[in-house]
Amino acid sequence: MSSLFGSSGAATTSQQQKEQLKQQIQQELAVAGAQQLINKITENCFAKCITRPGTSLGASDERCLTQCMTLYMAAFDQVSRSYVARVSKERNAAQQ
Repeated sequence: MSSLFGSSGAATTSQQQKEQLKQQIQQELAVAGAQQLINKITENCFAKCITRPGTSLGASDERCLTQCMTLYMAAFDQVSRSYVARVSKERNAAQQ
């Protein structure tokens, strides 16, 4: 009998390890996604706003970059919220 208890304990530990690994991978994917977003924002806003690169940014360059980044983040936020709502709705429909 004790070997049965040992097996279930090992299975539980293994399941916990799998869950921890899954959470760690999800966190790493989220960080990678955030880094990719920042890189894309930087690339796109620089291309749009900095028409004549120099040693410093002018006031108009700074305003353009600020506005571009703000709009880009707002758009990303809206898309993310819509995506999460859709996935949630589909998941709820599948469970019923």
